[in-house]
Amino acid sequence: MSGRLELATSAPEETRRVGAALAGLLVPGDVVSLSGELGAGKTCLVQGAAAALGVTDPVASPTFVLVREYRGSLPVYHLDVYRLERLQEVIDLGYEDLLDPRGVMFVEWGDAIEALLPESHLDLRIEGTDDESRRRMLIRGYGRGWAERWERLEDALSPWGVAA
Repeated sequence: MSGRLELATSAPEETRRVGAALAGLLVPGDVVSLSGELGAGKTCLVQGAAAALGVTDPVASPTFVLVREYRGSLPVYHLDVYRLERLQEVIDLGYEDLLDPRGVMFVEWGDAIEALLPESHLDLRIEGTDDESRRRMLIRGYGRGWAERWERLEDALSPWGVAA
């Protein structure tokens, strides 16, 4: 594990800005696992990242279609595994084919498929707080790829950082 960051946002647009800042560090082949309750802001974060990666199409939650693919400066794959009950269903969905070394993948409810995530991935958990508009984000990097970028990630996300 590379480290742990704790962030706070106070509005959906701010969550999108965190996604945009994160996108500046993503490289082809990256996987970002997103977890948190319904309505926590997972899709907002992907919207910000996708826009920063040059996606011009509207980014919507893939809850009912399971996978959305967007074209930008590199392919962006947005998965939602909330409705899937077994790891085999994720495999049958073509998960391994979506691990495109030329694109980036965001997996909503990624904690449910932890066993399928690559060794090097970013884990981002979004939690609500007592203030309905405020969100707390916990970020952990796994694998050598994130160890090498961790300091740059801390710098890019420092505007939203909170004392651990």
